[in-house]
Amino acid sequence: MPFRRLLPILSALVLASPAFGQSSLGGAQNVPPPRQAAPATQQRPEQRPPMVNPPPRPQATQRNAEGQPRPAAQQQQRPAGQQQSQQRQAGQQQQRPAGQPQAAQGQGNRAAAGAAAGVAAGAAVGAAATAGAAKPPEPTPAPAPAPAAERAPTVGSVSGLPLPRFAALRSDEVNMRSGPGTRFPIEWTYQRRELPVEIVREFELWRRIRDPEGTEGWVHQSTLMGRRSFIVRGAPGSEVMLRRRAEDQAQPVARLRPGVVGRLRACEPASPWCEAQIGEFRGYIKRADIWGVGPNEEVK
Repeated sequence: MPFRRLLPILSALVLASPAFGQSSLGGAQNVPPPRQAAPATQQRPEQRPPMVNPPPRPQATQRNAEGQPRPAAQQQQRPAGQQQSQQRQAGQQQQRPAGQPQAAQGQGNRAAAGAAAGVAAGAAVGAAATAGAAKPPEPTPAPAPAPAAERAPTVGSVSGLPLPRFAALRSDEVNMRSGPGTRFPIEWTYQRRELPVEIVREFELWRRIRDPEGTEGWVHQSTLMGRRSFIVRGAPGSEVMLRRRAEDQAQPVARLRPGVVGRLRACEPASPWCEAQIGEFRGYIKRADIWGVGPNEEVK
């Protein structure tokens, strides 16, 4: 048939003629014929074997000669060969029991120190024994006898009156000095007229007195008078009765507070009562409730 004859010719023309196609820009242009893609070989990602890391080693702290840890930067700068040699040395040290050389060395030091201490102690004992044998013990001296206590005078060296004895301050300003003379400093100034005092010493024109509180010092004799007085004593806030008669049940004349100063009129010897006057009040007061008279002193 004529068509069968034309088929090879048409096929050749078709293969020889350029192929027309449409570009991505929208225009017609020559496009190479598609090629048959080779069977693609599927590439799988390369599978690497898992990495096994060794267990982490404990960080060894290197110390210097003084026993202090060195910085980490200095520890990292040592060569690898030195590290291996040190690791080998550490392995060798692990094979022997730890602490034996050090213990032996410590025992040796202690033994040497003990021997030296024994030698020193023996030398000291020997020296002490030699010294004791060479020098006899000195005899203990007998204690010196205690000085005899100075006796208080019983009679005044100037007046010839008995000591101690009571008197009263003459004025409202009396200076007590540390010694019998104006060259001695003033220690106290009394501002209580008729305050009772006790004379304990005499020196020329000066008298050493003791006040109701026990303070002692020197005053001039001109500041004292022989009139007898007393001061009421007792606890703060308490009261002492001045009675009409020398009896405990007698009617009270006045109630006296501690510190009141009065005048003694008379005291019978060995009597617990004394006749007294405080201002315009007169009566009897117990000897134990006042200061300014002796236990068995007679006052006229």
